[in-house]
Amino acid sequence: MMSLLFSLVLWFHPIHLSITEIDHNEKSKALQMTMRIFIDDLELSIRKKVNEEELDLLEPGGGRTTDNLVKEYLAENVKLKVDKKSVKLNYIGHEIEGPAIICYVEIGNIKKFSTIEVTNRVILETHDDQSNLVNVNYHDKVKSIRLTNDQPTASVTFATK
Repeated sequence: MMSLLFSLVLWFHPIHLSITEIDHNEKSKALQMTMRIFIDDLELSIRKKVNEEELDLLEPGGGRTTDNLVKEYLAENVKLKVDKKSVKLNYIGHEIEGPAIICYVEIGNIKKFSTIEVTNRVILETHDDQSNLVNVNYHDKVKSIRLTNDQPTASVTFATK
């Protein structure tokens, strides 16, 4: 009975969540970021940004592409600092998986690091209860942070080798 009630609550009150994985690739000396965001939430946020109520994110028209809209949105809302230095995010592309858009981003020329500061404001302008979970994987260790409207920026530190 309790699981049925919980399912009904979730049905009427959707979860506003994104999940970001940041992996250090030692071979390519890069950070590889994968972001999973609900398409409908991202579409609402981009609609607000471009001031178009009818925008279809997956088929935007007007000479725009999904990748261009998402790349621009992420560039404004996601920032990284590696060892206190801002780094450039290189948007690679996206794919659709069910109700989510998976965005791929890479940060090159990262041989090693001790601290990553993440700012993730994705969807925060649209949903007050949005949580952006970030998992940073480095040398077989995982550190996680939860970013919200109250705290859109946080850091993780790893012992240096």
